[in-house]
Amino acid sequence: MASTSSFPFIPEESDDVFISFRGEDTRHTFTAHLLAALGRLKIRTYVDYKLGRGDEISPTLLRAIEESKASVVVLSQNYATSKWCLEELVKIMECRRTKGQIVVPVFYHVDPSDVRNQTGTYAEAFAKHEQRFKENMQKVQSWRTSLREVANLSGWDCLVNRIESELVEKIAEDILRKLSSVQDPEIDREIERAQQLALLKAQKMSHGCEPGDLEELAAAYNYIAQLSSKKLENLLLRRFS
Repeated sequence: MASTSSFPFIPEESDDVFISFRGEDTRHTFTAHLLAALGRLKIRTYVDYKLGRGDEISPTLLRAIEESKASVVVLSQNYATSKWCLEELVKIMECRRTKGQIVVPVFYHVDPSDVRNQTGTYAEAFAKHEQRFKENMQKVQSWRTSLREVANLSGWDCLVNRIESELVEKIAEDILRKLSSVQDPEIDREIERAQQLALLKAQKMSHGCEPGDLEELAAAYNYIAQLSSKKLENLLLRRFS
């Protein structure tokens, strides 16, 4: 039997969108409605409901942020009270700078200027953070910087778009449009790798075939076809779902 170890299964895809939110503010309201709207558009979404159970954000959560193509940051009144939310935000803004990740802020019943300047409930939150982390003010400053950065991005203001059911649909459609322009680098790299392996196999066969060579070459071309089909499917889902 021919070996197919050179042609593995199509790699599991990462999530399209990571949602950062303060659970007590929006878990059962805005975030739940947005998650449903994204699901209707076949947009894969990562939501973590276990934040706050440890001292640090887990490597799994950091990897989910890194591998997502976009992040939605739901900036609610109590968002800044959570060090886990702020740590998420720092990672999200880092990925925007280093990986070009799409970041969409949503100002949920909070004035964008309060987020940008850390006033209102954000001032209250940071007064507590500065007391708690007075030995690590660099961390607090990184949170402040990330909030200013995200507040300066183009986003959605719930105080302007007051009908929530319409707003979540608009946000989901906006994210779909943004994702439509994003390529599939993981699949592209795997297609290129599979094509190179198939070419090497064909060149080897030009000097004489061994048992199983034809089966391996057929498997290689079949794998390339699967990858290409998957890439096309992803594009069609984003543009026409």
